[in-house]
Amino acid sequence: MRHFPGPHSGLEPPSVRPVLRCLLTASWLVLSLAGCVVTREAAPAPQVDTSGRLDARPGQVTGTRVAPGAHPLGLGGARDGLLYVPKSHRPDQPAPLMLVLHGSRGNAGQMLQALQALADSEGILLLIPDSRGLTWDDKMGKHGEDLVFIDRALAQVFSRHLVARERISVAGFSAGGSYALALGILNGDLFSRVLAFAPGFVHAEEPQGAPLIFVAHGDKDLVLPVEGSSRRIVAELRSAGFAVHYHEFSGGHFIPADVVQAAIQWLREAPPPASGP
Repeated sequence: MRHFPGPHSGLEPPSVRPVLRCLLTASWLVLSLAGCVVTREAAPAPQVDTSGRLDARPGQVTGTRVAPGAHPLGLGGARDGLLYVPKSHRPDQPAPLMLVLHGSRGNAGQMLQALQALADSEGILLLIPDSRGLTWDDKMGKHGEDLVFIDRALAQVFSRHLVARERISVAGFSAGGSYALALGILNGDLFSRVLAFAPGFVHAEEPQGAPLIFVAHGDKDLVLPVEGSSRRIVAELRSAGFAVHYHEFSGGHFIPADVVQAAIQWLREAPPPASGP
């Protein structure tokens, strides 16, 4: 799948790169003329992980199960996250799990408030990590500390709860919606469904599997205008062969309760995902 940068991708404008190269070349020439001698080569640039692949998978439960309610993950210090276990959860039966990603400058508590009704209605475990910085590193087209932290959080949940392998999904809002699309597409062998609320772009080079996709966006969104974001994203995903349910509503940059209900209905009715796009 090709790369889908959006208007808020945070990437360096292409027109800047030639200027930077000229400046660096000029600086090298000045140093050479001044008689400067380089005694060792500069360290190579660090390798950036572009795969976006997650290693954690459901397996044998070895840890202590968590009781119903919201619990800190206990993995990340000041920026950590939450695991929400609905009251209807039965520890002896495999439960659906949803990885939930907040927007820029957001936190796990905000997403729990937005999607708790979904979790309670469908008996879904919600894993809601906090990003390591103010937003997800996927916004810069890379996968680093956030990907590692999410993998650790998934592994922890899999070690403590029976999870239904075919009912693992990823959801997100705004920048988190963009990251949810990327992780879902790059890990379609783990996530069977993706829910993106007001996403702005998609970074996904090599799809794995074909998760079903739900996209919702407000037609009056002033943060990520729908024409340059979700409408474009949905068209390109469909062109790439993904099954996408698009829900455009009258409103701005938020997740209304009726949109959550639409997502619940989609989760109930969506057929099993295909094996590939």
